[in-house]
Amino acid sequence: MKFFIANIILILLNSYVVSRLARHLPINNYKFSFLLIVLSITAVQDIVHLKPKQLQVFEQFFNSEKVIFLIYQASYLLFGIMTSLFIYILIMDIIGIILKLSVSSTSSLYVCFGKFYLTIISMSVLITIIGGVIEVVKGPIIEEVEIPIKNLPVSFDNFRIIQISDLHVGKIIKRNYVLNVVNIANSLDPNLIVLTGDFVDGSVQELRNDISPLGQLKSSHGIFFVTGNHEYYSGVDQWIKLFTNFGIKVLSNEYVLIKHMNEHVILAGVTDYSTIRTQSPDASSPSKALLGAPKDLVKVLLAHQPASYIEAHKAGYNLQLSGHTHAGQYFPFTILIRFFHRYYKGLNYHEGMWIYINRGTGYWGPPLRLGAPPEITLIKLKSVF
Repeated sequence: MKFFIANIILILLNSYVVSRLARHLPINNYKFSFLLIVLSITAVQDIVHLKPKQLQVFEQFFNSEKVIFLIYQASYLLFGIMTSLFIYILIMDIIGIILKLSVSSTSSLYVCFGKFYLTIISMSVLITIIGGVIEVVKGPIIEEVEIPIKNLPVSFDNFRIIQISDLHVGKIIKRNYVLNVVNIANSLDPNLIVLTGDFVDGSVQELRNDISPLGQLKSSHGIFFVTGNHEYYSGVDQWIKLFTNFGIKVLSNEYVLIKHMNEHVILAGVTDYSTIRTQSPDASSPSKALLGAPKDLVKVLLAHQPASYIEAHKAGYNLQLSGHTHAGQYFPFTILIRFFHRYYKGLNYHEGMWIYINRGTGYWGPPLRLGAPPEITLIKLKSVF
C-alpha cells in the first residue's frame, strides 16, 4: 500500500515537472511522449523502493556490485533532480502568476520572464546538482562548537564529545565512507562519542560488513547510541543487538553516569520520537530516562529528533543532542526545512536549555548536500557559574 501511494505521488510530481518543461521543448506527439517520459522517470526512481525479494532478483540479474551501486546512485540522483525541478518550477510559476496579475502580458518584463523561464530553472538545477555532488564527494567536515553549561563540574571543562548522526549506511553509503568517519572521529581524541540515530537503511544481514567499522570507535568514556526512525524501518531489535556486540551502549529511555576525575554528569538517551505514536512501553520519554537519577547533576540528552526538546526541557535537561533534519540537505530544502522544524541545525537555546542539531554525517536519498555539508561535530563543554 505504501509503495502504491509513493508511486502515485511520484507520478503526480513527475507529471507536473514534465508538463511544465514540455511547453518550452519541441516535442512531437505530445501525449505519447509525456506519458512515456513520466513512466520512465518513475520506473527508475522506483528502483530504490523495491522490496528485499525484488532487490535480490534485480541484483542477481546484474551480478556486479559496481553496476548495482551506479544504478542506485542514478535512481536517487534522478529523484533529487526531479524534486529540485518541482520546487524551482513551482516558484517560477508563482512568480509568473504574480506577474500576470500585476502587468500586461505584452509588457517587456512578462515577455522577458517567459523567454528566460527554462534557462533560469536549468541553471538553478545544474548548480544544485554540481554543488551538491561536490559536497558529498568531499565527505563530512569537522564542526567545532563550544557549549557553556551552568554548574558544569570544573573537571568537565573542555570535555570533548564527538557527535555522529544520520549516517544512513545503505545502498550508496558503504564501508569506506563509514571507515573514513571512524578514522576522523578517533583522530580527534574524544572523551565521549555519541551516535544520534538513523545509521542504517537496510537489514543487519545486508549491511553488517558496511557498518562494522563502528566497532573501531574509541573514546576514554565510552560510545553511546540512540535509535532514529530509520532503525525502526530496518529491524530495530537486531540492530540494537549488533551495536551492543560492537561495544556500543544503546540508551533506550535510560541514563548512565559519566565519571570524570571523581565528578559526574548524567548522559541519558531516548528511543526515537516517532515511537510516541505507538503507545508502547518503549515509547520515547525524556522524563522516564531520568528515573532514579541524581537530581542535582548536569543532564545531557541524546534524542534523534529535535522535537524531543519540549519534553526534555520539562524534565530539566541542560543540553540535548539531536540530528534527523539534515538541515534540509540540499537547496532549496535548506530554506524550506525551517517551516517544519523550530530548531533544525546548529546550536540553539530554548529557555535555559541548549539544543545542538547535527546536519547529518551522511545523507539520505539523493547524493546531494548543498548549503548543508555533512558534519562530524566536536563539542567542547564549558563550565559557567
